[in-house]
Amino acid sequence: MTDKLMQEACDDACSGTEVNLKLIQEKLISELAAVQLADLFKVLGDPTRVKIIHTLLQSELCVHDLTQVLDMGQSAISHQLRLLRNLRIVKRRKVGKTVFYSLDDDHVEQIFVQTLQHLKHE
Repeated sequence: MTDKLMQEACDDACSGTEVNLKLIQEKLISELAAVQLADLFKVLGDPTRVKIIHTLLQSELCVHDLTQVLDMGQSAISHQLRLLRNLRIVKRRKVGKTVFYSLDDDHVEQIFVQTLQHLKHE
């Protein structure tokens, strides 16, 4: 074991902290919630999807407008929108043959804006 790992690990004489570990364990996030949260962060781990979300943060747009703003092909944008829609990050609204995309709800906007603010404060 490296010196750093040895410093961070409890030794055999450690009696633990004053925290009730059983209570913490009972409040542990469920497996389903952990998987869903991990999936959300995986989707946000792609720069193209981040750009789409940032663009939709500013205005509801159709696929054509997104292709123009992001200088990408329609197929690529549509593929990313499908992934974002499946995780309820974006929603769509159809008017005639045109489909408009926007952020699904305020929570998505809050997560995105707070993360950006966090990055700016480093």
